Amino acid sequence: MLKTCKKVIKELLPPVVVRLLHSPGGVRCQGRYASWEEARAASDGYDADDIFEKTKQAMRDLLAGRGVFERDSVLFASPEYEWPLLSGLMWVAAVCGGRLNVLDFGGALGSTYYQYRRFLQDVAQVRWNVVEQQHMVDAGREEFAADQLFFYPDLTSCLAETSPQLLLLSGVVHYLPDPHAFLAHAARLGIPYVLVDRTPFLLRGDDLLTVQHVPPDIYRASYPCWFFNRERFFEHFSDSYEIVATFQALDRANVPSSFEGAILALGAEAD
Repeated sequence: MLKTCKKVIKELLPPVVVRLLHSPGGVRCQGRYASWEEARAASDGYDADDIFEKTKQAMRDLLAGRGVFERDSVLFASPEYEWPLLSGLMWVAAVCGGRLNVLDFGGALGSTYYQYRRFLQDVAQVRWNVVEQQHMVDAGREEFAADQLFFYPDLTSCLAETSPQLLLLSGVVHYLPDPHAFLAHAARLGIPYVLVDRTPFLLRGDDLLTVQHVPPDIYRASYPCWFFNRERFFEHFSDSYEIVATFQALDRANVPSSFEGAILALGAEAD
């Protein structure tokens, strides 16, 4: 089953995406740091005001019809989809009888929900729950919430109101101060499915803590960033989850690494 899923997902990738995966450039990182505090002192931080303001304006432009989707505060004029991510969403909806209840941890102002809403409209029941920093939650509730889109400041408040079928971790875990503590906690939540996406894994060696520098044409910022040992990352889920499929993600970096994703199922049996 695992090999079959990998083959299907690879075939879904359009040629332009395959070329991007192997092109030079990408995320620029500098330095090796012994602690989050040290890396934080050498960077601007992820909660900088200009990041928040640009993300908020991009979402306003999106809802005003001046673009088709937003990612990392950048507004896009034409559709662009991450097909493995969409495949995972649709697969979970299918095995759950046409219902999709997502806990999107670190989902900004609903970027992924709005990016894929044209596909989600054909799913019988959809609930999309974003867990974010408080200022993002406040802005989300005020301007961007919808009938299917909700915002929460933490996992506890979200899980008190709903029971998600899928935990989405897209481009977020490597920006956490203590990612392994979070992963251990996430694995204990018992959410039936976990979808990891846009996560950097080192080609060899232990976890690396560095500082990522954002290209100035997006916004001027830098923040701590982890590159993971793959085995240690997924070990948190090994007692209760099976990896159904893995795939390459769109991102790349100047660190010897591979940005990847995975679909995990609670208590499943992968061939």
